[in-house]
Amino acid sequence: MKRACVKAGLLSAFTLSFPGVATAGELSSGNTAWLLVSTALVLFMTLPGLALFYGGLVRSKNALSVLMQCFAITCLVSILWFACGYGLAFGNGGALQDYIGGGKIWLEGLTRDALIGDVPETVFLMFQMTFAVITPALIIGAFVERVKFATSILFSAGWFLLAYVPVCHWVWGGGWLAKLGVLDFAGGIVVHVNAGVAALVAALVVGRRRGFPDTAMPPHNMTLVVTGASMLWVGWFGFNAGSALAANGSAGMAMLVTHLSAAAGALAWGVIEWKRYGKPSVLGIVTGMVAGLGTITPASGFVGPGAGVFIGFLAGGVCYFATHYVKRVLNIDDSLDVFPVHGVGGVLGSILTGLFVVDSLGGTGLAAGQTMGGQIGVQALAVAVTAAWSGFVTFVLLKLLALTVGLRVSAEEENEGLDLADHGERGYSL
Repeated sequence: MKRACVKAGLLSAFTLSFPGVATAGELSSGNTAWLLVSTALVLFMTLPGLALFYGGLVRSKNALSVLMQCFAITCLVSILWFACGYGLAFGNGGALQDYIGGGKIWLEGLTRDALIGDVPETVFLMFQMTFAVITPALIIGAFVERVKFATSILFSAGWFLLAYVPVCHWVWGGGWLAKLGVLDFAGGIVVHVNAGVAALVAALVVGRRRGFPDTAMPPHNMTLVVTGASMLWVGWFGFNAGSALAANGSAGMAMLVTHLSAAAGALAWGVIEWKRYGKPSVLGIVTGMVAGLGTITPASGFVGPGAGVFIGFLAGGVCYFATHYVKRVLNIDDSLDVFPVHGVGGVLGSILTGLFVVDSLGGTGLAAGQTMGGQIGVQALAVAVTAAWSGFVTFVLLKLLALTVGLRVSAEEENEGLDLADHGERGYSL
C-alpha cells in the first residue's frame, strides 16, 4: 500500500547518506521489522549493556552512580532528540544544509504514515535516537568516580547538541562531509571518534582520580563487566547490521564482519597479555572484543569477511598498546579507557574503510571516479575535523561548567564514593 513520504528536503538528505535505500513510497514490512529489532538491540547496548560494563569496572562505592548516569543520559537525550535533535541532525537546513539541519521541532508534522525510504519515519527516528543516546554515555567512562552528577548531565546535554548533532548531520544528514563522499556505515566517526576525543579532553580537563596512578583501582565486579560486555556484543548487531536500514545482503555481511572483528580483537588482546604477563585476563579479552567492535563499525557495511578479521586483529593490538601508553606512560586518567579503545579504534577503522572498500579487496567498491588514495584522504579529513570540533566543544563546555556549577566533588565525597555523595544510596548492602 502506498504511504505518504516525508518532505523532499529530509528525504534527499537521507538518500545522500544512505544511497542504497529505496526512495519510493512503498512500505516494506520486512525492512521495518528488522529496523524495529535493531532499534531495541542498540538501546540494549546502553541499558543494560554499557551500564553494567561501566558499572562493574568502577569501584563498588561508585557503581550506582555510573548506572544512574547511563540511565539519566538515556532519558535526557531522548527528550532532546524529540525537542530538536532529530530535526537538526536529519532535517532540511535550507541555506545551512551543509552544516546543520532544521525543522521537525517537537516532531511537528510527523505522522504514522510518513516514510523514510521504505520504512516508517517513526522507526528511522527511533533507530537514530538510540545512537544519539549511547554516544554521550560512552564519554562518562573517562571521568567516572570524581565528577558531580549535575555536571555530567549538563555536560552530556550540551555536548549532544553542540558536538553529536552537527557531526551526525555532516556525515549522515546530507551535510558537507556526506557530499564529499565520506564512508561511515554505522558510526566510527559520528560515534567513536566523536566520543573518544571528547573523553580524552575531559580526562585532561577534569584531572585524575585521587590516588591515581599510585593506588590500584581494579574493577569491583568482573561478573558485571563480562555480562555487560556480552550484551554489547549482541547489541552491536543492531548497531552495525541495522545500519543497512534493510533486511538484505548488506545487513548480513555487516553482521558477519562485526562478529568476526569482535572475535579477532578479543583474541589479539588476550594473546598479547598472555605473552607479556603469563596469564590472559578476563578484562583484557572483553576489552579487546569492544575494540574489535568499535573499529569495524565504520567499515561494516563496506568490507568483506577477510577485512573484518584483519581489522579486528589489528584493533586488538593497536588499542591494547594505546591503552598502555595513555594510562601508564602519559599517566592520563581516562578511567575506563574510552579514548584508546573507542577513539583510537574509531580512527583506525575509519581510515581502513577507505582501503578495504575497494572491490579487489572484497569491498563494495569505490564511488565512480574515486581512487583509493582519494577515499582515504576523505576519511582522514572527516576524522580530523570531527576530532577538532569534538575536542573544542568539550573543552569549552567543561571550562564553562567549572566556572558555574563546578566539575568535581569534594575530596571527602570522592573518598566516600559518589553512590552516597550524589544519590544517598549504596549499590551493595552486604
